[in-house]
Amino acid sequence: MKYWNLFVEGYKGYASYLWHEITHPGLYNYFYWLFGVSLFFFMLEWLSPWRKEQPKFRKDFWLDFFYMFFNFFLFSLIIYNAASMVVVNFFNELILGVSGFDLQASNPMRYWPAWAILLTGFVVRDFVQWWVHRLLHSSERLWEFHKVHHSVEEMGFAAHLRYHWMENVVYRSIEYLPLALLGIGLYDFFVIHIFTLAVGHYNHSNISVSGRVTGGIVGGLIGLAIATGSFDIALLGADSGFVWQLGAFLASVGVGVLILGPVMKILFNSPEMHIWHHVYDLPEGHPNGINYGITLAIWDYLFGTAVIPKDGRDIKLGFPGVEEFPQDFIGQNLHGIAGSDRK
Repeated sequence: MKYWNLFVEGYKGYASYLWHEITHPGLYNYFYWLFGVSLFFFMLEWLSPWRKEQPKFRKDFWLDFFYMFFNFFLFSLIIYNAASMVVVNFFNELILGVSGFDLQASNPMRYWPAWAILLTGFVVRDFVQWWVHRLLHSSERLWEFHKVHHSVEEMGFAAHLRYHWMENVVYRSIEYLPLALLGIGLYDFFVIHIFTLAVGHYNHSNISVSGRVTGGIVGGLIGLAIATGSFDIALLGADSGFVWQLGAFLASVGVGVLILGPVMKILFNSPEMHIWHHVYDLPEGHPNGINYGITLAIWDYLFGTAVIPKDGRDIKLGFPGVEEFPQDFIGQNLHGIAGSDRK
């Protein structure tokens, strides 16, 4: 009965949260961040496309636009938030009952500075996502669900949002549990999620930019997180607080350009790398896939799955059999329920 009440309360809480998000724009409003990030990359694709012959509104653009609402909001409203509360409480009590150790109450991360919590949460989440992504390709059963994402035949930022509803169950359950048990809070998870959302949009975008540009952007995002989350402006005064925030932001941009820039495309995923993950015919020796990185590319280089044979701007995308794959939202989201048929 306790877990049922947690589920119901989680559902009610998220429904109220979602309505508040839509009706109250603000700095920490996920609804408008999603639109803002999407609009930013949409404009870049229009102004400076990598594949110049690709239509501005590429094939299935509006289908992917709908996926944005379904996967990021509607499905979360139905189960994600509510179920996650149940699972976290269940596992924490299980650990407490077996070992006598209350992981959430005794977590030392509660006393860490904001930047350390954000960095740890980001790296742990990305590492877990890398292995889950690899599992989606290596398991015949899960690959049938993951085919929805790989049914994209013309790449653009919104392709990032197209995936089967079952991936919410697999990804979110596995990735959220270690973060919640580590004590990653709602604000921390929000910052991490917005950052990875932006990188995911970038990886799928029809653009190509230098590492120094992306390094500056990443530095700016890190600076924004530091400036807004690591101190209390009231302690400094409004004027000096703003100067400190601006200085932290500009310094982070500079560090991103100079330090991160030269290694950005090894540390982080990129359109030039990720397009090979969507290649129609996989390179020899990699029957299940390549370039599994979600945000960081470093895992692929460490585990030998990083492959960029040549400029992949115009390679054929999809998978053998994509021509017969369902083209509509309902057909795609029913696919894989009855069984697997790996091709």
